[in-house]
Amino acid sequence: MKLLLDNNISFRLVKRLLDIAPDCLHVKRTGLVHPANDIDIWKWAKQNDYAIVTFDEDFEQLETLYGFPPKVILFRFGNTPTTMLEQIIRANWSEIETFLLDNNSGLLEVY
Repeated sequence: MKLLLDNNISFRLVKRLLDIAPDCLHVKRTGLVHPANDIDIWKWAKQNDYAIVTFDEDFEQLETLYGFPPKVILFRFGNTPTTMLEQIIRANWSEIETFLLDNNSGLLEVY
């Protein structure tokens, strides 16, 4: 599954998720100016077939305005340590996989 981690998520999470998401990438590695703005991240994810993983509600608004792709996985809780975020992703991985394969929805909110 191709996941693009937003600026507000640690790049260290990429390495921790490689066993379940080998195409996981942090926005820093896209070649976009850092910190990249939301619309540039949106366009890059769309062109490269990545789902955006973020805490930033602006991506929900972009999904509402433009539809999908790209898909957006939006965390609806405050910033959290990388270790805990990894655990949350792993605990919700089945739901995330189902969402990524679903052609009818573009936003997954994780609480």
